[in-house]
Amino acid sequence: MDSPPMLYPVKLYVYDLSKGMARRLSPIMLGKQLDGIWHTSIIVHRDEFFYGSGGISSCAPGGTLLGPPDSIVDLGCTEVTEDLFLEYLASLGESIFRGESYNLFDHNCNTFSNEVAQFLTGRKIPSYITDLPSEVLATPFGQALRPLLDSIQIQPPGGNTFCRHNGQS
Repeated sequence: MDSPPMLYPVKLYVYDLSKGMARRLSPIMLGKQLDGIWHTSIIVHRDEFFYGSGGISSCAPGGTLLGPPDSIVDLGCTEVTEDLFLEYLASLGESIFRGESYNLFDHNCNTFSNEVAQFLTGRKIPSYITDLPSEVLATPFGQALRPLLDSIQIQPPGGNTFCRHNGQS
């Protein structure tokens, strides 16, 4: 008789990079209410994994300089083992989630979290997070700011760049 597979919890950490300013200023600047400027990461196998202009990084949960998350979303559980997950991350880091592929609107931390969440659990991250770039760009102010915003590279400080070969998780 086979034993049941191990299940590992998967969480989404959600941070508001604006620290509440988006909620206050977005109606004036964009003509619509935004609750935050979201940065997300995936928590699985005792570590926090995220993507920025430096590539895929990891740290202890809540270990970036962003501090504790503003909210935590339970994404369910995965049967994916830590070794298999780290191999998957290494392949992502060598292909679609290299640092130079980062783009604030089109290929960012939330794109990464959504991809990894689907791999681990089959579930997407909440749409209020993934829809944010298109909401901003749908406004005249967002369109006017796009050239400036496209040049912004975000890499939350405090994590270690993920590299399968150096033994970091």
